[in-house]
Amino acid sequence: MSRRANKLKIIPLGGLGEVGKNITVFEYKDDIVVVDCGMAFPEDDMLGIDAVIPDISYILKNKDKVKGIFLTHGHEDHIGGLPYFLGKLNVPVYGTRLTLGLVENKLKEHRLDKVKLIEFQANDKIKLGSFTVEFIKTSHSIPDSVAIAIHTPVGTVVHTGDFKIDFTPINDNLIDLHKFAELGRKGVLVLLADSTNVERPGYTMSEKTVGDTFNDIFLKAPARIIVATFASNVHRVQQVIDAAELYNRKVVVSGRSMINTINVAYELGYLRIKDGTMIDINDMHKYPSNEIVILTTGSQGEPMSALSRMAFSEHRKIELVPDDLVIISASPIPGNEKTIFRVINKLIERGTKVIYETLADVHVSGHACQEELKLIHTLVKPKFFIPVHGEYRHLKRHGELAMELGMPKENIFIANNGSVIEFTKNSGAITHEVQSGNILVDGLGIGDVGNIVLRDRKHLSEDGLIVVVVTISKQEGKVIAGPDIVSRGFVYVRESEDLMEEARKVVREVLLECEKKNITDWATLKSSIRDRLRAFIYEKIKRNPMILPIIMEV
Repeated sequence: MSRRANKLKIIPLGGLGEVGKNITVFEYKDDIVVVDCGMAFPEDDMLGIDAVIPDISYILKNKDKVKGIFLTHGHEDHIGGLPYFLGKLNVPVYGTRLTLGLVENKLKEHRLDKVKLIEFQANDKIKLGSFTVEFIKTSHSIPDSVAIAIHTPVGTVVHTGDFKIDFTPINDNLIDLHKFAELGRKGVLVLLADSTNVERPGYTMSEKTVGDTFNDIFLKAPARIIVATFASNVHRVQQVIDAAELYNRKVVVSGRSMINTINVAYELGYLRIKDGTMIDINDMHKYPSNEIVILTTGSQGEPMSALSRMAFSEHRKIELVPDDLVIISASPIPGNEKTIFRVINKLIERGTKVIYETLADVHVSGHACQEELKLIHTLVKPKFFIPVHGEYRHLKRHGELAMELGMPKENIFIANNGSVIEFTKNSGAITHEVQSGNILVDGLGIGDVGNIVLRDRKHLSEDGLIVVVVTISKQEGKVIAGPDIVSRGFVYVRESEDLMEEARKVVREVLLECEKKNITDWATLKSSIRDRLRAFIYEKIKRNPMILPIIMEV
């Protein structure tokens, strides 16, 4: 029994089989530490949903064991879920300076002011119960990114976080390969590693190459330049500012998340900006167009983003003209391709010149390609391996890569969200599953929209709605008014009066039949109206709208 209790459990609750909502639980006896707590963008069929966060029921069930949440870096897919959970889970949050600066901003928006944020630096160690946690410096597309080493009584676990090996990084903070090698020499039980770019051979290009491209483009641009990128890609923002300063251009910022991130990064010293470079959007007209750069959000074609509003002439302050040059400095998140190209097409239609990833080196990934992953595997020399952060095909390919480097197949665990992987010093196995999945956020509602609501929204969006209103006498149970039929998103009533009249006739017949049989139960009446009307409409025009009978008694 005691031997069973002494196993280390690793439980990914998000980030496997998907790109986003990364969160992993590490549990030993009565101690739990959590790494990251992210969100994901909603998929196309999640109508009206603002964000998707992981189901943390397992953590809440064991909240007395939770010692802290450790953050690898400040991207939304790693910190975006925090505000939704910290109301239910009062635990300290550990992270580097910039990461916590971005978290603090997020918590203010959600009016969470009692959260304990503890700043950590690379090479710092902290002991929490059975665990000793240490941060390791890495390179990514945002400063202050770290990998995490968790020293447990069973052995050391290394979680790479998101990383790449960039030998010419923007902030001169090189990845600490020496630390990875040192951990490897001492012995690593389990490695969890980023799988995003595992299908790409070779190395990821350095962020510096984007800076060189910007310099070339800025030199030749005759008028305004609009650069759309992720607000959280602080390195990219720095490169845009550097190129603007090189060619004496002023920088205007548009988009709330971009303004917030730049303010936080600048206050904490992660952005270098000369005095007078940044100007207010309202002062833009005071300068000639060839002295302006606009930094904006919307690199994923999000409908409400600043770039989308510009493309569709809905932006209150910025009206695009044919001389403008738009640079989209990001690659599409899987699933977003259509929305991005919709915006690009609209921009080109307006006469604007657009440069995006396929036309020039205006974006490089922040994730490691095959050769970088091989190097980390070789330095760390883990006994067991769990590929993380990727769709199933990425995890599978990363497992194959580990086998090519000599790891036995049985030591590689391609897990799912909710899988419990248990380790002793010499063995590992996926033993069972715990509750996991998606919690949908719609406005202020968290988890109140489920599959049934989404199904209804989909139904409404595809087929429309028919409302049947009937008034019945309370004493006699007879119809005294109606049936009236209201249609929304189904057919244009004025052009379909015959169909509507026939539909009313069908409902009348149903009500008469029910009256003869003395059926006064509302549920039966409603279902009879619904079934008969659905069959009639389908027979007539092969459509299946949502039918909502409303019965009133007077």
